Amino acid sequence: MTNSTDFLTIILYVMLAGMFMLAIALVFVYMNMKAKEKKAVEEQNKKTTDTKNVKKSSSKTFNVGSVFDFMEFDKIEDNMIIQKKGSRYVMVVECQGINYDLMSQAEKVGVEEGFIQFLNTLSHPVQIYTQTRKINLESSIQTYKAEVDKIEQEYNRAKIRYQNVMASPRASEEQKKQALYEFTKDKNLYEYGKDIIYNTEKMSLNRNILNKKYYIVIPYFSEELGQNDFDKDEIKEMAFSELYTRAQSIIRTLSVSGVVGRVLSSVELADLLYFAYNRDEAEVYGVDKAIRAGYNELYSTAQDYMDKKMDILDKQIEKEALDLASEKVAQVQTEKQKEYQRKVETEDDIINNLAQLIIQENEAMLGKDVAEKAKEKVRKERKTNVQEKTESK
Repeated sequence: MTNSTDFLTIILYVMLAGMFMLAIALVFVYMNMKAKEKKAVEEQNKKTTDTKNVKKSSSKTFNVGSVFDFMEFDKIEDNMIIQKKGSRYVMVVECQGINYDLMSQAEKVGVEEGFIQFLNTLSHPVQIYTQTRKINLESSIQTYKAEVDKIEQEYNRAKIRYQNVMASPRASEEQKKQALYEFTKDKNLYEYGKDIIYNTEKMSLNRNILNKKYYIVIPYFSEELGQNDFDKDEIKEMAFSELYTRAQSIIRTLSVSGVVGRVLSSVELADLLYFAYNRDEAEVYGVDKAIRAGYNELYSTAQDYMDKKMDILDKQIEKEALDLASEKVAQVQTEKQKEYQRKVETEDDIINNLAQLIIQENEAMLGKDVAEKAKEKVRKERKTNVQEKTESK
């Protein structure tokens, strides 16, 4: 009996302990679920707050001013990129690459020496920029097709002429041979043009044809002028002169290495920047299409700098020539007036002297006494006239 009671007591304790453990487990599970719900609510609130902050920051960040700051240039004018409100000017020289690997050893040494000379002559900072572009053969294909259409028209005309000559009973053998030659020539040219178009389209189909362009970027800072009172136009003028001088110096030194360079125009600079900022879109819609579409009708492209300099010089030459001509004409007129005035003032003297000379020349005919008396009379009359003019004054 005692053993049975002890056994039941043990079972009861075990059941109580199990129930207690189960209660603890339920409480723990409940608290864990509450904690997860609270954490989820906090995370949701945090996401909502972050979203609001992002919207606020987006409205502050993506505005017109920040776009221009990102692009890092103000405008393109006179073959220059103007940056930082006119404190920095950039000119770009495009360089034509050379096939260094196919050169002989002597040619390679010459290229290296020329490049060393280019580096040694640099007295200002430059940046070498490489731009890889996909070649768009669409424009070339369209040009080929337009030319082939002209060839096809000529080929059709030659074909009609050939058929008429061959069908004419009056045509000689020489005429038939000439017609056949012209017809065959136009036919071969037309077929060759069609083959070029077919092969070019096939080559460009689903294939990227890449081309590398090399540029040397030359900067100029307005602070290089030091303390000055120049206005913006004067600073821009001096910046262009300095950049153009630097660019020509670089082009000359690079020519020793066989590298041909040229200064990019304003439109070409726009194309360079457009491709740099719109690499994907530029392959579909380039600057050339934008120009043909009339995008530049909203602004006027500045005239080439050298053309403006030549116009100014021509106007200056014309003005100075007119001034010089007017001055010389005035001088001649003044000299003539002075000469006339002198003749007016010495009119009596000239008349008297000429009268005495005439009397002297005819002295033999008149007689010496008559001639002397006549000359004396002329002198007395001249003296009387002088006295009368003096008294009148």
